[in-house]
Amino acid sequence: MTQVLAVVGGGDLGLHAVLAGEALRKAAGRRNQPLDLELRGKGVSGNALSADAIAGADAVLLVGDGDLDEGRFGAMRRARIRIEDVLTDAHAVLDRFLAGSGEAGPPKDVAPKDVAPKGRRRIVAITSCPTGIAHTFMAAEGIQAAAQALGHDVRIETQGSVGARDTLTAAEIAAADIVLIAADTGVDRSRFAGKRLYATNTKAAIRDGKGLLATALAEAQRQPDAGTATEAGGSARPEPEEKKAGAYKHLMTGVSFMLPFVVAGGLLIALAFAFGGIDAMKPDHAGSLGFALGDIGAKAAFALIVPVLAGYIAFSIADRPGIAPGMIGGMLAANLQAGFLGGIAAGFIAGTTTAFLNRHIRLHRNLEGLKPVLILPLLATTVTGLLMIYVVGVPVAAILAALTDWLRSMQGASALVLGLVLGGMMAVDMGGPVNKAAYASAAALIASGITAPMAAVMIGGMTPPLGIALATRLFPGLFTKAEREAGGAAAVLGAAFITEGAIPFAAADPLRVIPSMVVGSALAGAIAMSLGVELKVPHGGLFVLPIPNAVTNVPGALIALVVGTLVTGLLVGLLKKRAA
Repeated sequence: MTQVLAVVGGGDLGLHAVLAGEALRKAAGRRNQPLDLELRGKGVSGNALSADAIAGADAVLLVGDGDLDEGRFGAMRRARIRIEDVLTDAHAVLDRFLAGSGEAGPPKDVAPKDVAPKGRRRIVAITSCPTGIAHTFMAAEGIQAAAQALGHDVRIETQGSVGARDTLTAAEIAAADIVLIAADTGVDRSRFAGKRLYATNTKAAIRDGKGLLATALAEAQRQPDAGTATEAGGSARPEPEEKKAGAYKHLMTGVSFMLPFVVAGGLLIALAFAFGGIDAMKPDHAGSLGFALGDIGAKAAFALIVPVLAGYIAFSIADRPGIAPGMIGGMLAANLQAGFLGGIAAGFIAGTTTAFLNRHIRLHRNLEGLKPVLILPLLATTVTGLLMIYVVGVPVAAILAALTDWLRSMQGASALVLGLVLGGMMAVDMGGPVNKAAYASAAALIASGITAPMAAVMIGGMTPPLGIALATRLFPGLFTKAEREAGGAAAVLGAAFITEGAIPFAAADPLRVIPSMVVGSALAGAIAMSLGVELKVPHGGLFVLPIPNAVTNVPGALIALVVGTLVTGLLVGLLKKRAA
């Protein structure tokens, strides 16, 4: 039978160590499990494990925090557990540990760079992008292919548009050598306490999966143990990478959570008009199906857009304690008519305030649990709310009103120029920061009743993969056999408004393909804006065209798309060199 050691550290709370130790003794006794126990803490030290006990043991259970003298256990299998978990259910803790779900790893005080794993390793990974569609799964494929090529075992959880798929289990996380996060949005890391973790963006996984795995295995940093006081949410990325992500990552996290509300609300409003006519949402139609659908879309889904945007920007900055102050600040922004601009401001104010308070408020261990549920929400919400009411709300509302009036008044040349810019931005980096900036702005404007920019953005985003697909058919000699076969997949992705379908072709010949796509997308966006095309939902591609009232001027949308696709395809054919 496995010989198990347990070291329980109670710090200044020696009684907690005694109670946890006794609970473990009883749990081990009921299982006839040999257990050597050492208590460490105020008033309970002096029962150190003997050298013989350590030499004869197979695993060690490290409970609590403080100095547990972990270095003496070498490479012995170990698990780190909060003392509260043992006091709550020592039997469950011991069962999980004996079943092998504890983490086997190096001593806590050894620097990660000194213990970089070699040979076959077990990796768990999470991929996520703002829309949760293309980049999420492309990053997962990049990591999967790299792990297979390098001989590592990998399990990947994708946090996509329909939620998490292939969710990592607690046992898989515990058994992993490292955790790899490739995400452009905030990811909850609370389940990875005590694990070595490396985080980056999806682009790194898509472009160079092998290089990413090598870097992650060498540079992953150990996360704080569960229950350890940390800065807001703990650092998910290595320091330079965290700074590089900056405000963009926080904004994209808010946008990714906001999008389902925009989609649901926009389609419900469109369906309201389909069932009840153009006057469906007027009070005299109360009780009708059209009025009910409009109520759900406009007064429920759309009412939550700004609070959700603000709440999850704050969540990305300060983890879960930031959600309540962020959402409350977002609701104030909506009430002050500051719209999505006010929501963005509220999210950043709430997140940075919560993170600052979390870092600087220090409480006794017994009171630490009050911070996330009482102290941080109260103080951060108060600061955020007062700033929104007295400082930020009114000027931002004035800016939004001016922007709204300007966009609504645009006609002719001004609309054409805006369409050129938005459409071209969608093709510059195909899902990267420039693309996402245009997309996020247009999606947020839907909540303010400005829907024309979204049409230019979606049509401009569909054009690159559709144009590439057309080029593979018109000029087959310019492409390899594999590229010609991939052209069909690019067409499907383009029809679904997944611009990333053009990435493989752009990566193979960027100097010729990218300018061709930018010109085609810019032209498509300009035509859409000039013809007055409007789009009430932020995704769906060709599949939203049949939905009544989701798109105004459907013929104009199709003209813009066809012209942009033709121009892209012809330019690629003229500029691209013949395949070797």
